[in-house]
Amino acid sequence: MTSANAGRYPRTIQGEAGDLELRYMTATDEPAVLAFARALPDHDLLFLPRDIAQPKVLAAWIAEVERGALTTLLAARSGTLVGCATIACEELSWSPHVGEIRVVVAADMRGKGVGRLLIQETFRIALRLRLEKLIAQMTVDQRGAIAVFESIGFRGEALLRDHVKDRSGIKHDLVILSHDVARFQSQMEAYGASEAP
Repeated sequence: MTSANAGRYPRTIQGEAGDLELRYMTATDEPAVLAFARALPDHDLLFLPRDIAQPKVLAAWIAEVERGALTTLLAARSGTLVGCATIACEELSWSPHVGEIRVVVAADMRGKGVGRLLIQETFRIALRLRLEKLIAQMTVDQRGAIAVFESIGFRGEALLRDHVKDRSGIKHDLVILSHDVARFQSQMEAYGASEAP
């Protein structure tokens, strides 16, 4: 977590899914995140570049969060983790202005606005981090997730054929969606607003 997004969380938001507590992930969340990841359908893990249901991968993720390389927001209902969203940035790469959003939601919470809420909140964090572009990657058959991202303004930018191989060895096409954050921010400022909806 960087100073650019500190102070806004934890907080509770009321929505269709009930009261959701949003907070930044810390090392103390590791057992809850592992249980959450292991309860996800295998196909949902294809949203992510690594299998977070593996303890060593999750430990590396926590280390990246603590180092400030990743910002992860958790959503919990009645103390149970129901979703998480991460913004990944590579400050030392050729694309330090680009952030990748990764969002996963518990299967029984789909269609209740949790994913949309997490995307909107990570978008706000991206604005405070002064990112200029956001991308999201998912397999082409994850139509519900694609529709949510598109409704917020993301558009298809690339299709990578047979790019992801699941645990069963089946290959899937990967779609990359993007959003021009800098243009959106300038439009918001022109209308007297400073953050995403």
